[in-house]
Amino acid sequence: MTDRTTKKEWNLKDKYVLITGATSGIGLAAAKAIAARGANLGIIARNPGKAQEVSDLLKRQTTEPINIDLFIADLSSQRSIRKAAAQILERCPRIDVLVNNAGALFDTLQETEEGVEMTWALNHLAPFLLTSMLLDRLKESDSARIINTASHGHKMIKKGFEFDNGKHLYRGFKKLLGGPTIRYAQTKLANILFTSELARRLEGSNVTVHCFDPGLVATNFNQNNGIMAKATMAVMKLFSRSPEKGADTLVWLAELENVSNLNGHYFADRHQKAPTELAADKELARKLWNISDEQVQLSLL
Repeated sequence: MTDRTTKKEWNLKDKYVLITGATSGIGLAAAKAIAARGANLGIIARNPGKAQEVSDLLKRQTTEPINIDLFIADLSSQRSIRKAAAQILERCPRIDVLVNNAGALFDTLQETEEGVEMTWALNHLAPFLLTSMLLDRLKESDSARIINTASHGHKMIKKGFEFDNGKHLYRGFKKLLGGPTIRYAQTKLANILFTSELARRLEGSNVTVHCFDPGLVATNFNQNNGIMAKATMAVMKLFSRSPEKGADTLVWLAELENVSNLNGHYFADRHQKAPTELAADKELARKLWNISDEQVQLSLL
């Protein structure tokens, strides 16, 4: 494990940073910090009005002009991701940093237009597909990096993680025993496994991949699941850190000058951390990649 680093910073000025989930919480805090450093941003958001509000806010806070591109997409929809990726490739000649930050927990069973359980689709398949579609553009940068927002919640999954559709977790006793939360934890485990396998596949290239745990953060997360979820989150906020603190490791990873020796690793509070034994399973990571490939039909792109 590495200690808190004092490595030199990578100058983000004029770099192009593409980020999902930037209209609130950790993503918004990260976007503010990155914009303040002079980077140009691409924001992928579902709500056009919120995206424009964030764009206006970021431009007001910067002392020097920056460019901000807005891409509207429902990241639970593979069709929408493909459309947004095509727009990004058309409009963005360079991508230096890709931040996969968007995520949610759904307390009831919801399915995407492709028939995929929603938490899995948004938290795992979305970054898998988006990253895959933008990878060649990232490789064209002199030095590029991908940052995935994971969570200490992955530690809930101890064994027996099968990449099924997860729908049984939303029914009967499985739901009463916290099935939807288990599903969320599975997606956060998947974020770490995806990071590890992608880093392995990119060894020797100019692109590195990293993931991090933002900690328990006071955001609007889990506000879409009814009164009990809102009440639970209200209590948890009493013990939570600010979005700025939650985004700190993300921004740190984005601006470190040299991250080649950090490729494929998991971080928290600017420290490299050991994930669970399951999250470090290289064979499981390869299996996840192959199944994800089938679920998004990546081989047909």
